[in-house]
Amino acid sequence: MSGFVEISGLKVAAELHEFVQNEALKGLDLPDFWHAFAALLRDLTPKNRALLAHRVTLQAQINAWHQAPEGDYADFLSDIGYLEPKPAPFGIETTNLDPEIASIAGPQLVVPITNARFALNAANARWGSLYDALYGTDALGEQPIKGPFDPARGARVIAWAKGFLDKAVPLAGGSWADVTALEPQGEMLLINGDTGLADPSQYVGFAEGRVILRNNGLHIQILQDASAPVAALDRAGISDIILESALSSIMDFEDSVACVDAEDKVLAYRNWLGLMRGDLTHEMQKGGKSFVRRLAEDVAYTDASGQPAKLKGRALMLVRNVGHLMTTPAITLDGEEVFEGLMDAMLTVLCAMHDTGANASQGSIYVVKPKMHGPDEVAFTDDIFSRVEDVLGLARHTVKIGIMDEERRTSVNLRACIKAAHNRVAFINTGFLDRTGDEIHTSMEAGAMVRKGEMAHTKWIAAYEDNNVDAGLECGLQGRAQIGKGMWAVPDNMEVMLIKKLAHPKAGANCAWVPSPTAATLHATHYHEIDVIAVQNRLKVAGPRAQMADLLTIPLATQNWSVDEIIAEIENNAQGILGYVVRWIDQGIGCSTVPDIHDIGLMEDRATCRISSQHLANWLHHGVVDKAEIRAAFERMAAVVDQQNAGDPLYTPMAPGFEGIAFTTALDLALKGAEQPSGYTEPLLHAGRLKRKLT
Repeated sequence: MSGFVEISGLKVAAELHEFVQNEALKGLDLPDFWHAFAALLRDLTPKNRALLAHRVTLQAQINAWHQAPEGDYADFLSDIGYLEPKPAPFGIETTNLDPEIASIAGPQLVVPITNARFALNAANARWGSLYDALYGTDALGEQPIKGPFDPARGARVIAWAKGFLDKAVPLAGGSWADVTALEPQGEMLLINGDTGLADPSQYVGFAEGRVILRNNGLHIQILQDASAPVAALDRAGISDIILESALSSIMDFEDSVACVDAEDKVLAYRNWLGLMRGDLTHEMQKGGKSFVRRLAEDVAYTDASGQPAKLKGRALMLVRNVGHLMTTPAITLDGEEVFEGLMDAMLTVLCAMHDTGANASQGSIYVVKPKMHGPDEVAFTDDIFSRVEDVLGLARHTVKIGIMDEERRTSVNLRACIKAAHNRVAFINTGFLDRTGDEIHTSMEAGAMVRKGEMAHTKWIAAYEDNNVDAGLECGLQGRAQIGKGMWAVPDNMEVMLIKKLAHPKAGANCAWVPSPTAATLHATHYHEIDVIAVQNRLKVAGPRAQMADLLTIPLATQNWSVDEIIAEIENNAQGILGYVVRWIDQGIGCSTVPDIHDIGLMEDRATCRISSQHLANWLHHGVVDKAEIRAAFERMAAVVDQQNAGDPLYTPMAPGFEGIAFTTALDLALKGAEQPSGYTEPLLHAGRLKRKLT
């Protein structure tokens, strides 16, 4: 479908208008929708433009200061209004929050909304098989060998899982390895005929073939199925241990998708609407057979008092909108594209109105808002959703906001940002990659930055991570909102994830991002090991740890590198950018596992692309490398990326011509990185993808 529909002074792409009219508005009494939407766009567009202009003004002032430093840096940032006064003590007042947000700690998935299969998998990742996660990954120390069931590996899985149960739900006597029988009896669970749990309250109930336990708010289902091969290896005939895994999942319209026009946005909105209505499906082929994937149903059981009960079958779904920067050709107002963030706010909330309570039981709608710079932009987001609520007839503060703490002006003013949305905030989350990209861009004139791999060990990052938790606790998020941590970016390395990601609940975060349902199941074991509320209580007593001086410490290089080190750095960055951008431009894939220069699969999205491109732009700006060296590195790495994608029939090689849209866009991200707004990749990526779709 092509063309536009003129309505209420707007020109709306025909396919978007048809979707809204015939699907999103269906069953809702909103006869003045387009008129009210147009009024919202007219009122809020100038405010959006002004906020973006203020970003430019502040950046110019910071650039000038670094070119001729005078006085204290923090004082200068305060003088220009970049660093704002810390608000008086307060507590957030968000109400009607689901327990997955307010009171239970656990993993969180982030998935591209344009991929229905991924979205369904994420929604259904509320429950995951611990046995499958251990058997099918390198969690035990090595990757499994393909082939029939391996009893020796199965025995190792059982031993690991029983050790987990000994810690999470210990017995009154003995070990789970010695269990031969499980017998629900009234309000108790009998083990081997008499022994029970050390804490009887951890027994929740039973259903046919399963016993349900609970620890730190998370449920564990122990299955007994004699027909399963692994059950023959277990003295109690236990066939699996199912963990409550992804408590929540973010359906992403932002960094993990490549949505550049009405066609793309309609696909995204339609999938989100299907999730909210509960009728999204995806037909799949596996083993020569076709089947349809649907949303999971709740888990019915009999509780310890003998009453029928249910456990939620799906993750609580949040939706991530785009930020304030980009416009979209899907709707124009007075001949100009409207801000995509305003369109997302209206249409994602409109779609979420179709939730009958199967997703959010408290009537709230959860929207994660990324890439906000400082309190004024958070306040603007609050205003946006107030207007959206008015248009859609929703009660004030129905929409809850997740604040992504991924821009430096937000980090240094985080308490004021939370204050600006104190009636809506349900989530704060660190984003190391975007935060690093913004750090480089904001401080572009300060000097050459350390190598990319050293960023995680610089002074500001520790202060940033601590400050996020400190601010959240200080502002009353405990028991009312999520305090989150970032993504594990190596999806095939679960052994190391099991070691390192334990640090997130230990840091007081009650959610952290994982790249897959399997990773969610393994990461869930960390929340059984660590009582996050107890950690947060200790942190509250200890008081704030992060110092503003550390948070403002710029990660400048203090050494000279060898030629080989410089070449290795620019090739590493170039390869990562190319591997991501070629899929983004040519195939519209916004997030995928991309082999790095050493053929290790890394999960790449626009945040990873931003840091790599800004790092190259910084070194170019300060003469560490020149344009010719960068182009030469991109050409060498294009050949590498071509080889890595040789098995993809949809792939278009970049070498030897190096003239395709994907290659030139990737190169521009480095060569033109210093001039991009806040160092974002979206303007160049969108332009390249739109051009590619026309070829």
